[in-house]
Amino acid sequence: MKKPKPPIGDPAHDVLGYERQPLDAIFKPETVAVIGASERQGSVGRTIMWNLISNPFGGTVFPVNSKRPNVLGIKAYPTISEVPAEVDLAVIVAPARAVPGIMEECVEAGVPGAIIISAGFRETGAEGAELEARILEIARRGRMRIMGPNCLGVMSPVTGLNATFAGGMAQPGNVAFLSQSGALLTAILDRSMGENVGFSHFVSVGSMLDVGWGDLIYYLGDDPKTKSIVVYMESIGDARSFLSAAREVALTKPIIVIKGGRTEAAAHAAQSHTGSLTGSDEVLDAAFRRSGVLRVDGIADLFHMAEILGKQPRPRGPRLTVVTNAGGPGVLATDALIRTGGELAELSPETMQKLNEILPAPWSHGDPIDVLGDATPDRYANTLEAAARDPESDGLLVILTPQAMTDPTGTAQGLVRYAKTRGKPVLASWMGGPDVTAGVEILNRAGIPTFDYPDSAARVFADMWRYTYNLRAIYETPELTHGGDEDEPDRERVEEIISAAREDGRSILTEWEAKAILAAYGIPTVETHIARTPEEAVGAAEAIGYPVVLKLHSETVTHKTDVGGVRLDLPNARAVREAYAATEASVLQKAGPGNFDGVTVQPMVDLKDSYELIAGSSVDPQFGPVMLFGSGGQLVEVYRDRALALPPLTTTLARRMMERTLIMQALKGVRGRNPVDLGALEKLLVRLSQLIVEQPWISELDINPLLASPERLVALDARVVLHDATVEEKDLPKPAIRPYPNQYVSREELNDGTPVMVRPIRPEDEPLMVKFHEALSERSVYMRYFHMMNLDQRTAHERLTRICFIDYDREMALVAERRNPETGEREIMGVGRLSRNHVVADEAEFSLLVNDLYQRRGVGTILLGRLLEVGRKESLHRITAEILPANRPMQNVSRKLGFSLRHDPEEGVIHAGLDLYQHA
Repeated sequence: MKKPKPPIGDPAHDVLGYERQPLDAIFKPETVAVIGASERQGSVGRTIMWNLISNPFGGTVFPVNSKRPNVLGIKAYPTISEVPAEVDLAVIVAPARAVPGIMEECVEAGVPGAIIISAGFRETGAEGAELEARILEIARRGRMRIMGPNCLGVMSPVTGLNATFAGGMAQPGNVAFLSQSGALLTAILDRSMGENVGFSHFVSVGSMLDVGWGDLIYYLGDDPKTKSIVVYMESIGDARSFLSAAREVALTKPIIVIKGGRTEAAAHAAQSHTGSLTGSDEVLDAAFRRSGVLRVDGIADLFHMAEILGKQPRPRGPRLTVVTNAGGPGVLATDALIRTGGELAELSPETMQKLNEILPAPWSHGDPIDVLGDATPDRYANTLEAAARDPESDGLLVILTPQAMTDPTGTAQGLVRYAKTRGKPVLASWMGGPDVTAGVEILNRAGIPTFDYPDSAARVFADMWRYTYNLRAIYETPELTHGGDEDEPDRERVEEIISAAREDGRSILTEWEAKAILAAYGIPTVETHIARTPEEAVGAAEAIGYPVVLKLHSETVTHKTDVGGVRLDLPNARAVREAYAATEASVLQKAGPGNFDGVTVQPMVDLKDSYELIAGSSVDPQFGPVMLFGSGGQLVEVYRDRALALPPLTTTLARRMMERTLIMQALKGVRGRNPVDLGALEKLLVRLSQLIVEQPWISELDINPLLASPERLVALDARVVLHDATVEEKDLPKPAIRPYPNQYVSREELNDGTPVMVRPIRPEDEPLMVKFHEALSERSVYMRYFHMMNLDQRTAHERLTRICFIDYDREMALVAERRNPETGEREIMGVGRLSRNHVVADEAEFSLLVNDLYQRRGVGTILLGRLLEVGRKESLHRITAEILPANRPMQNVSRKLGFSLRHDPEEGVIHAGLDLYQHA
């Protein structure tokens, strides 16, 4: 029914009906006004004017200067309103105080884009921040996009645009470089001239008042001239926008980031420079992993990786085969590889046999493969041939040291045919000086990245694998963690507990309340009874069975051990009474009166063959809720064995989180111990992540210890802290990744009374979508996609990831689902999708596809009706679609729900459109 759009990064997207985007005003202007253009030598206004007119970009430049009749020989105009053309881009070079007035004039003149070069805004304090707020309000009113302020400008070498005050023009290439530091930008520009490195875009983002990382990544993701995106970042800005854009674009274009502010001192410097708070560096790492972004440590690595990922395939695993003519360099490469997360490949028996046949007897008989110092070009080539065929290897590194009998040039020529080894990257390290130069040039021309030193090459391979690993985690189909209504959390119970505490003016929940919340989300907790007298404690203990544990029950004290509030292994009633009295006395002494509300009584759990874990969450100022998992117990702060992740999780992401801890090795089973049920632990973490994103009043949550054994998982203790009562609901931190929208789940009935559940699509739905596509007729496929697609194409994992793994902020896909009465299995009857228009933010396009068995039974009407409800709740104003003229049923459904239809004979489609608030 709806014409498919090519994926981001597909050059066809630029050819097939390209729609002009808002950022085109900045990157592809036809008319540019320089407000503050000057004749004064060395001034920013003069430099920008000169750069624009000396690098033809196919457009017209208008200087705006109220004091001069012309600038650099070009007629000047006193104000933007007097420019005799529609201006696409205003480059503003004026004192900060004057910028709001200039922006008002630009909006009145209908200017769609601006670059504010000027400094003196939020980085100067409250007054500067107020200026920024005024500027942004003006721009929003005029639907104007702003780059900056406090920036160097924008350069697009492919088109010739140079709207910067840099000292030169970059060479054209296919790498987009975005930087929060203008000085770093100019330094790299200068270096790139000597090294013959080219760029598609060269962007100084400044303070990111309006256009941020997310906007730029989306835009460059659509740009056919950009093959990779490299970023120097000091602050994240709009975290949700960045993660949303990066997650979508990284699948087709590498996004490589170097982030300043790893150390506390550097973070403070970054804060001073950008005027933004810098979040925890570990949280940022978690965010990059979640979005498929590759983080590197050095500026050189930034461009190395962009070049290499553009020339060589990503490795499918961490195993590297090293071929070398000297032992020492092989050892250095191995050390670097292992330290950075790679592995040496274990040579298969077939490869060992082949190498024994072609290599001299003293060869190393393992990886690294030492072909010895007298290796000829043929020996290298034959060895590489055998290594490349080994299924146990994911990549190849060839090292050459220039010994007396070595032929660096001939060896390089022999390796050229392996430059495109399918599915395996090939890297080289030609060590030495002038003797290896010709060989290095041969390898580089062939697309084999070449390094001066082998440890650098090994680290790059490990980075390549890390990039693959992160992407795989995002789009690997997870296991289903819920099977129906019986698995749904008891959200009402949780809201009751939290509301009661807030009404009491409490931000700290009792242990009993915290465990009740966990239980409501299906997280196992140890049996817990509240006792407010010694006799109640004895009664609870006898009901549970001895031995028992007594813990402080308090609405004010959260760390019970600090006040003597935990008594273990109590064998009888007398011990329980004594423990009750001792706990009360200790709390009175250490915490004061009013902090003892009784005790909780719990069974004494046998810790033998069990592991104490910790799982929980806290709030990061930039990314919102962040999850933690690791080794638990009383020494959790000492061991610091933990990993962070952004919720919500899938089972795949939960496993990745677990794998980043040391305790994971023990959980798999060590020293004769049976392994913990890792699948159950994954699902527990998924449920915990669901709790965290669905309950925004929770500020901190700890399960410590979470006891894990081969037989069970159980929360022995829990702690929940709520946000302060002074925080308004609208100001509560939001997850950086939008959680599953439960509010759009509904129960419907078809025309014949068949019950149907309509819900947003989930990543776990990929297997159901395969079965859905298997049942479609060729006609249904054609009516949806406007061309034929065979089953293998439609059900390819790479394609279904884009259908099932969606960003709910950018699109909403609803499935109509039922239980097959014969098999009891779930099946998808139809799918409806609503995709935001990235040109006009309050518009979206819909598409529908219904299983042939359920057509003309009301599935399409139900799905489209629910999509319209979603559109209204998501503040959309207009919904459109394109329908084939032969698709009469879809036209009828659209007309029935209020759409106006218009036939376009030239395009051969029916345009459907609906203004939502006229049909509310």
